[in-house]
Amino acid sequence: MVLEATVSHSFPVAAERVYDAWLDPLLIGQWMFGPKVRDEQVVSIEIDPKVGGQFSFLVNRQNTVIDHVGRYLILDRPRRLEFEWGVKGMSDNSRVIVDIEPNSSGCKVNLTHELHPDWAEYYDRAREGWLMMLGILSELLAKESPAL
Repeated sequence: MVLEATVSHSFPVAAERVYDAWLDPLLIGQWMFGPKVRDEQVVSIEIDPKVGGQFSFLVNRQNTVIDHVGRYLILDRPRRLEFEWGVKGMSDNSRVIVDIEPNSSGCKVNLTHELHPDWAEYYDRAREGWLMMLGILSELLAKESPAL
């Protein structure tokens, strides 16, 4: 049985801007990883933004290098991204589903992180982490330029 850690966040910017932030290495290094998120440094971010394309988000966290890796399953701009997610060298990959709904004030993201049951103790941490990261992304995008 898969555990679904689900969160939602409203953004004051267009759905396209939010969608694109998931595939922009410079932005990912500011809202998903790096010192704004936790005590770590981004080593490299590599993305092949196509269905079947892979990504690698390499970070140094407390003197340990961690490679977050995955493969894109669905890329439907600006409404949906779906990708496998894991840590290189570990066998239990998860799946992240990002649905983006445009609305009159920008858009709303509904994110589901499907976790393997062996990761049940990380359920709350996963939800809290995604909420924090989406909040950071929202602030970054709102500062970039006018909302819509």
